[in-house]
Parts: sequence; C-alpha cells; structure tokens
Amino acid sequence: MDTEARLRVNENGRVVIPASFRKALDINAGDELLLRLENDELRITTLKRRLERARRRIRRYIKPGRSLAEELIAERREAAKRE
Repeated sequence: MDTEARLRVNENGRVVIPASFRKALDINAGDELLLRLENDELRITTLKRRLERARRRIRRYIKPGRSLAEELIAERREAAKRE
C-alpha cells in the first residue's frame, strides 16, 4: 500500500480518500471520522480507532478481571442511597 497520495480539493472543499487508504484504516461508509491539525498537517482517524487506542492505554493500568464500569455503577448506587 502507498503511504502517500496526491489529491485535489474540489469546489465544495471535498477530497476522496483512496480505496487503499480506506482499506488500511478500515474506514467504511457511514463511519465517523475525526480530523486533527497537528504541526501544520491534517490527521484523519476513525472514532472506533481512537476509542480502541484509549482503551489500550487504560488497560496498562487496570488489573485483569477488574471492571471500572462495575465499580462506577457501585459507587453511584451507594451515592444514591445516601441522598
């Protein structure tokens, strides 16, 4: 797969992401994309990839079998009892 492509912006400000790039990034019709300016460059990723990257970072600090969601729910239930 090429790692660089040359594109033209149309009158509406649109560009077409080449199929090889969409395939490599697992971008499908209807996917939500995130755009970020970084050092004068436009970076594109999908919401699902961003969430997975965040999950991988968090997993490094969480012991296997521990559920932060379950802990949060338990905390909220306790707080509701005290109200």
